[in-house]
Amino acid sequence: MPKYIIHGNKPLSGKISVKGAKNAALKIIPATLLSSAEMTITNLPNIEDIDRSLELLKDLGAEINRNGSICKINTAGINKTQLDQVFANKLRASIMFVGPLLARFGEVKFPHPGGCVIGAGTRPIDIFLEGFQAMGAKLSAEDTNYVLKADKLTGAEYFFPVMSVTGTEALMMTAVLAQGKTILKNCAMEPEIFALAEYLNSVGAKISGHGSPVIIIEGVEKISASVCAVIPDRIEAGTFAIMAAASNSELTITDCEPKHLESLLNIFKHIGVPFEQGDNFLIIKPTDSLKPYSIKTHEYPGFPTDLQSPYTILMTQANGSSLIHETIYDRRLLFTDMLTQMNANIIMCDPHRIVVNGPTKLHGRHLTSPDLRAGMAMVIAGLIADGKTEIDNIYQIDRGYENLAARLKSIGADIERAD
Repeated sequence: MPKYIIHGNKPLSGKISVKGAKNAALKIIPATLLSSAEMTITNLPNIEDIDRSLELLKDLGAEINRNGSICKINTAGINKTQLDQVFANKLRASIMFVGPLLARFGEVKFPHPGGCVIGAGTRPIDIFLEGFQAMGAKLSAEDTNYVLKADKLTGAEYFFPVMSVTGTEALMMTAVLAQGKTILKNCAMEPEIFALAEYLNSVGAKISGHGSPVIIIEGVEKISASVCAVIPDRIEAGTFAIMAAASNSELTITDCEPKHLESLLNIFKHIGVPFEQGDNFLIIKPTDSLKPYSIKTHEYPGFPTDLQSPYTILMTQANGSSLIHETIYDRRLLFTDMLTQMNANIIMCDPHRIVVNGPTKLHGRHLTSPDLRAGMAMVIAGLIADGKTEIDNIYQIDRGYENLAARLKSIGADIERAD
């Protein structure tokens, strides 16, 4: 299996660009099922999760023509409404195909979604099933599959018991073709939700309130399709910003949306990381002294759970103690056991809280990536550590970061991808 070999403690400098947002693209792809017209997606990241999503769509009968970051998708030839278990088990975002298939064809059969281990026990699909049923779908079980059927979906009011990004997006897409008005309450407010709603509105949907806790969808008979540009990946941009701060480097991050990173940039002001920002770039500058700062992950616009792992690395270099409180996913802090093997001074208080004491000099070790974001955090740890770090199971990292080794080498990192 491929792995990364990193020789750390090398200065980083220059420019690195941000690719299209994984978490936006993984919802735009199933949105193509809402219309039989051809859709063009631009700024599509070349990552494993996108490959798996397109495989699933092709298996349903869609015609896909991909050229780099541009992908044309035509779903006029969809010839089945069952998600193949082989494809669905590889991708947690397979649940996003369920609503559009149900809305367009009136039925869908699907297994429990797969994906990485983070959230595997805490990401049940009850919210999705309850929402579909509220719109009139009938639920049954067949072998190892769920089956949903509806002669005609109807608008409904649905209150999310917990904020859910994917739940908000799934029910919003489904309601676009439902009869009447749907009101979704306690919605997530992530930029990816806003971008999806803006695209759907551009091709005939009637969605309002996106970006707020209450979204209203007036159902329409049909929508068309057009060109959709994937927004920049705010998690990748934030990760690169943290990488620059942790390595005390000056780095320019281009093709990003700094306004999506207000929580992180506000923390940078508190801990002494100087930066400049423009409409589509960030410049992170070295600091003389890094202050500790405790965080508590929260739904947008709070501190993103997907940046918690890289931020933990940053706090190993701060002068003092900081509390990291992960409120969203169980098991997301377990990767810190490997950081202690690198000489990090981390105390596990409970499964949701750790105390990071710094500064500590990290030392290279042989590590295994447990999931996407922790894997990227280990890359950052390897970049600032003395000696050699090897990271196995980098398939998990490939799920979210395009051509990572080459991009990091372009800014001075000593990193190789090896089989």
